[in-house]
Amino acid sequence: MAPYESDHATGTGPDEDPRTGRRKAARYVVPVAVVGVAAATIGLVPALAASGDPDLPKITAQQLVEKIAKSDVQRMSGTVKVSTDLGLPDLGSLQGGMGSGHDGDGSSADPRTRLTELASGTHTLRVAADGPEKQKVSLLERDAEYSLIHNDKNVWGYDSASNEVFHTTAQHSGDRREHRPGATPDDFAEEALKSVDSTTSVTVDGTARIAGRDAYQLVIKPKQSGSTVRDVTIGVDAKTGLPLKFTLTPKSGGAPVLDAGFTKVSFAAPPASTFDFRPPKGAKVTEEKPGKDEHAPDFGGQFAPGGLSGADTIGEGWTTIAKFDTGAKGDKEDKGDKTSQQGGAMGGFLGSLGDQVSGDFGKGTVFSTRLVNALITDDGTVYAGAVTKDALVKAADADK
Repeated sequence: MAPYESDHATGTGPDEDPRTGRRKAARYVVPVAVVGVAAATIGLVPALAASGDPDLPKITAQQLVEKIAKSDVQRMSGTVKVSTDLGLPDLGSLQGGMGSGHDGDGSSADPRTRLTELASGTHTLRVAADGPEKQKVSLLERDAEYSLIHNDKNVWGYDSASNEVFHTTAQHSGDRREHRPGATPDDFAEEALKSVDSTTSVTVDGTARIAGRDAYQLVIKPKQSGSTVRDVTIGVDAKTGLPLKFTLTPKSGGAPVLDAGFTKVSFAAPPASTFDFRPPKGAKVTEEKPGKDEHAPDFGGQFAPGGLSGADTIGEGWTTIAKFDTGAKGDKEDKGDKTSQQGGAMGGFLGSLGDQVSGDFGKGTVFSTRLVNALITDDGTVYAGAVTKDALVKAADADK
């Protein structure tokens, strides 16, 4: 085994920016537990190139994690392909595809609605960034295009099919995270790395060519038996430390639940015109005052352990389970039959789709996807997480 070599991970080196002599704030908010985790968690075996893969300098998992944490790519552009397969219907087709608009008073250009299409199916994105004040992501579908542009204090969303525009003002100018699309490999990688702790194995598994660039392969695996995640693979650019590809594979096998990767990437500054936007003639413009809600959904968090925030939690690491009280208790009235109306109308609907289970907690229904499972009990309590059905039942029993 190769020992950890501090000179590979700290100080100045070939990846430092010679124009500044110092790093800006790290792109990733990686907790101290990731960088200083015990050797039992971070694999110290250096990466070895397989036949046909690029022959790169040896690096340990800890050094590679630190390289990602120090990555500070400010300018870039490229094309990203995102494929999501949770075993659910294609949400884009359910919404009628690009340019279908909304029901009600909402704008079809509102990013909170439009970018949720990435939660299923395969999509192509064009992305660009020039520092913390300028970012753009375009979602390409059929003959239409949806673009989200952050330029200084302005955030614009534009749906070319409906010719609708959404506009708001950035609350915190210079905050890169506030207006990013949340659907690129580095976004997903950031969430995964936040979850590295004693419940996780992290190793380097060779090298690869991604979007024409040399990359290391970082593999993250749960150590806990109740998780539905088999592993997460992050392709890390060997020069800049930027994650170029993110793949999440379920224990059930088959296609990845999530596969997001650059097919083209450049680290040259995009043309300034990339971030220019004026509402086209005749476009319907919806103005919204900035509030507490994010204007772009965070797709990374939903796949990482602990990603179900804002709820009571049970367990730790990859087997964390979120607990919600819907308030929809079962109908206990005797209506001439013994059919339980689990969880009210919602429970009855899910009961026709899910698996009936019982235990010390009572009775309930488990609704399953290829990654996240949810148990809805008769009394309206929901237990959900990237865990197996048995893990949900065991958690519900222990909670009573």
